[in-house]
Amino acid sequence: MAEPDTHGPSPLQRHFTEPTTPYWQSIVSADPSAAPSGPWQFGYPARLPDGRVLRLPIRQLGADPTQAVASLLVNHAAMPVVQTLGEMLAQALGPYKPDLLVGLPTLGLSLAPIVAVALGHTRFLPMGYSRKFWYDDTLSTPVQSITSPTPGKRIYLDPNLLPLLAGQRLVIIDDALSTGTTMAAAWDLVTALGGNVVGCGVAMCQGRRWADRLGPVRSASVAKVFDSPLLQAVPEGWVVRA
Repeated sequence: MAEPDTHGPSPLQRHFTEPTTPYWQSIVSADPSAAPSGPWQFGYPARLPDGRVLRLPIRQLGADPTQAVASLLVNHAAMPVVQTLGEMLAQALGPYKPDLLVGLPTLGLSLAPIVAVALGHTRFLPMGYSRKFWYDDTLSTPVQSITSPTPGKRIYLDPNLLPLLAGQRLVIIDDALSTGTTMAAAWDLVTALGGNVVGCGVAMCQGRRWADRLGPVRSASVAKVFDSPLLQAVPEGWVVRA
């Protein structure tokens, strides 16, 4: 476990980070004695709509280890935690009155079924990264994300699902919104294929970079469970990046 460095971490030094195995396994009551603005060490306390806290592991960025993000991986989380996040997201999306939900790969596919059931739906529309042999490249678009920055990945819609889009009020579901590049690409594709996208829903909004990518109209249609700020190293741990 690394000791704090008054000059911030070097590229090879871990600064108040640790293995993530115990994270995302429970939702706890908020600690009234905790400093609301940090500094935080190892984990960030994400505040949920009911006032409870989900503690997220802090991950240093490879390009600049003096900066970090608080991470959510719903496929690593306890199933009751994922269930709670999905139900909370469904509550936030109720006013949108969607006819159908579109789940984005990979981790949005863990939340979309929970949200769909909570909203009274019997199915959702999954998109995927894997190209099946019967897929049509015209029903796909290139995507990039903060966790998968290498170019070349595409998101696909199964052509058998295309008739479900036309004239429907759609909400796109993903686990997190960070740079907004994946969400914007999926939003553009679904719209081009005849869907009426009325909003998107995510468990976590990470920073605010996504707002520039989506633009003011789409950004106003984002529903989320909690916010997670971008972080900056200080000797005592991590604080919100200025």
